[in-house]
Amino acid sequence: MAGGLSTAVSAKSVRNQQKLSGATREAPWVRRLIIGTGLFYFVLFLLLPLGSVFVEALRKGWDAYLAALIDPDALSAIKLTLIVAIVSVPMNLVFGVAAAWAITKFQFPGKRLLITLIDLPFSVSPVIAGLIFVLVFGAQGWFGTWFLDHNVKIIFAVPGILLATIFVTFPFVARELIPLMEAQGKEEEEAAIVLGARGWQVFRYVTMPNILWGVIYGVVLCNARAMGEFGAVSVVSGHIRGETNSMPLHVEILYNEYNFAAAFAVASLLAVLALVTLLIKTFVEWKADQAHKESKED
Repeated sequence: MAGGLSTAVSAKSVRNQQKLSGATREAPWVRRLIIGTGLFYFVLFLLLPLGSVFVEALRKGWDAYLAALIDPDALSAIKLTLIVAIVSVPMNLVFGVAAAWAITKFQFPGKRLLITLIDLPFSVSPVIAGLIFVLVFGAQGWFGTWFLDHNVKIIFAVPGILLATIFVTFPFVARELIPLMEAQGKEEEEAAIVLGARGWQVFRYVTMPNILWGVIYGVVLCNARAMGEFGAVSVVSGHIRGETNSMPLHVEILYNEYNFAAAFAVASLLAVLALVTLLIKTFVEWKADQAHKESKED
């Protein structure tokens, strides 16, 4: 009697599982449609434009391609872009790590305000950000007269480009580290302090190894945005050829002059940067997953 009852119960549970599986599992044609749609959009909006950049860049041959890259204006744009990245990325790295450390490890007045300020560049258009700097530092701005009297150039010069780039890129490192450090908690740091470690020692030997891959991930994204920033830089640069044009602005000028081969040649460098960024991003994500799995096993 008991054996028959258990058999009936198991048969009923199997039927229930089959019904549940049938209710939650889509038909094969639905899966194919979803996957096909995703692949179609991937090819149409990513691979096709990316491929067209290289095709147009090499349309007139390698000689024209190399000539466009070694043009003095192009070299000046590449140099300025590298300078902006070299200056802005380390500054954003220091700010991001310090802000994430303060927000996740301490309680202090104005904490919510700091988080709001970190999110500010995400909610403000880069063009508006550029106009803010023009309003503050421009010739007719709040401090414009003082800067003119002291022969200090901010707008339509490299300092203005640096300020605009730093403003639009400073949240990336902080926003990558804050959730990571919140998930890790404070236990390891508190244990290190109990054992006699000081603040810098705690950060160097306990916190930094745990957030290393998150830091690299944020730096990669910040660098890509700094090199490719257009809106804010376009407003504060003045488009002075050979002086304040970054690579995206130089591409725009060449395209407007109908010099398509040169425009796509310079754009191909930005495309290569995007591909390298994606590869580094994928590698960092893989290493972070590996480190997370190893920490769970330990």
